[in-house]
Amino acid sequence: MVVIVILGILAAVAVPKFVDLKSNANAAALDGIVGNIASASAINYAARSADATKGIKTVDLTCQGAVAALLEDGLPAGYTFDNTTALVAGANTCVTTQTSSTNTKNVSILGVN
Repeated sequence: MVVIVILGILAAVAVPKFVDLKSNANAAALDGIVGNIASASAINYAARSADATKGIKTVDLTCQGAVAALLEDGLPAGYTFDNTTALVAGANTCVTTQTSSTNTKNVSILGVN
């Protein structure tokens, strides 16, 4: 009987901690996507700056178009990106939205000619 009571107390304490794992997982996934985009943008900027025949021209693309061009597998499923504003040379702030949770995070995409 004592064992059952102890298990019940442990379950009552542990369950709320595990219930919130989904929001933590969503936030981590969004951070991962934003990190991938920022890294791809920096690598592209460096390649294009060193040799104009390398990399991808991102100026005049929308955030969504730039993400599609920069990431090898294209746009990640479950995320949306600003598709109205054209990128300019230098740093551009793009809003990334996770559609399953409506979490948003800004990512800097470097516009390069």
